[in-house]
Amino acid sequence: MTRTFQRIFVDHPESVDETYFEHMRFAGWFASRLLLAGGAALVHAVIPCLFEKTASSMIREMHARISTRS
Repeated sequence: MTRTFQRIFVDHPESVDETYFEHMRFAGWFASRLLLAGGAALVHAVIPCLFEKTASSMIREMHARISTRS
């Protein structure tokens, strides 16, 4: 395994005690939640009575998940 490959694909996942695929799964979940929260916030910006607490609830959930990782 070359050092470049190691640096790009292995070092960071190992730093959070995950394999590459475990890290990909978590990062994908996190990205999808960010997109959904952003969409809810955008709809709320235009129609304030919709999604009043959705984005903030999702952000709290993401914070809780990321704070308890190794």
